[in-house]
Amino acid sequence: MVEVVIIADSKGKNYAFAKQIYEYVKRKEKRDFDVRITDIERVNFKDKEFKLKIKDNIRRRKCFLIHDSNKAPCQWFTELVFALEAMTFSDPSEITVVLPYTKFARQERKDESRVSVNAKVLADAISLYATRGMTVDLHNPAMQSYFDIPFDNLYSFPTLINYLKEKHPDILGNLVIVSPDMGGAKRAEALVKRLIQKGINAEVALSHKHREKENEVSKLVIIGDVEGKNCLIIDDMIDTGNTMIKTAEELRKKHAKAVYAYGTHGLFTEGADKFSVFDKVFTSNTFCQIPSSKVEVVSMVPLFGEAIYRTIMGESLSVLFHEKD
Repeated sequence: MVEVVIIADSKGKNYAFAKQIYEYVKRKEKRDFDVRITDIERVNFKDKEFKLKIKDNIRRRKCFLIHDSNKAPCQWFTELVFALEAMTFSDPSEITVVLPYTKFARQERKDESRVSVNAKVLADAISLYATRGMTVDLHNPAMQSYFDIPFDNLYSFPTLINYLKEKHPDILGNLVIVSPDMGGAKRAEALVKRLIQKGINAEVALSHKHREKENEVSKLVIIGDVEGKNCLIIDDMIDTGNTMIKTAEELRKKHAKAVYAYGTHGLFTEGADKFSVFDKVFTSNTFCQIPSSKVEVVSMVPLFGEAIYRTIMGESLSVLFHEKD
């Protein structure tokens, strides 16, 4: 029988996320494999160097490393590479890297002279050790081509739609999907197409930045009819949230009925208190979220759990890109 090991840092802030994925996979009735979860032990030295050790035997096992998104970027990258190195020398049959959030993905191109393309460095490092990888809602899906291994970019929109249908069906009426910038127009259109496929009518609006000086936004202009509508601003992440907030303020001036936001990856680097202009902000649990009256979490555990299960069973992942009835 195939043996599967899910590996995660039990001291990480989002260990509960990894454990819930393990429990999801373990509950699958049709699985024909054993599955367990094991820890990564860290030994710290006085000079601040450290080493990592996989706690249990993983020889000849199919291994899934669920890496904690909450670690600081440098620690996140270093521990990722060290964990993969430790796993490689433990002789597993397969190594799949699961990145709930892929750091450095915004640095995916050479946008000025003498800069590193950090997303390519990350992909090269992972490809050196792992058999395959998966994440959700990459900042730029084209980054998948940087990997020399199969790397699945899952989509959170089906999960979001199902969640809103179950928990907030009122939002889906008279709905406008708003992109906070022109670059996110395709993302907004993709969500609208999925909504229409489910019999939910929705329109698209865009927020356009006017700049009188370089790097200085003089004003935002909303392109599209939003008066009296439920407006849902969408993005792949919420960092400071400043652009989202300015867009929401403009939507209020345009007499939107209600203003919501969804960002898959809720970094909230300046906290969540500043989002008072929204009726509700939705994000996922790829990051461990601090409880807030304005922020509501859409769980990605079933999405990753099902993707891992299907990977083990050799089944297609494309079904996950479509909403369930």
